Amino acid sequence: MKNTTEAVLRLVQISTTSNVEEDFLLVTNLTDEQIEVVITPIVEKERREEQFEEFFYDNEGLYWALKTTYTDYIIQQYCLDQIDSITI
Repeated sequence: MKNTTEAVLRLVQISTTSNVEEDFLLVTNLTDEQIEVVITPIVEKERREEQFEEFFYDNEGLYWALKTTYTDYIIQQYCLDQIDSITI
């Protein structure tokens, strides 16, 4: 496991569908691989079950899956419409 005190924070846009409105952002010190290991199986399961509509996920569920898997890491979620903008 990577030493979390040495990891650099970064902003990552997570896109699991073709709809940009459904993307979300993470401020985290997780690697791409760590994120993908948790999120990919969830997304793939929904895609397989889509015709039966028995399984679905949302961004909040993906966020909590990451938080519960990587308890010692920094993971903060934002939606695209939550980002503040300053015009000067």
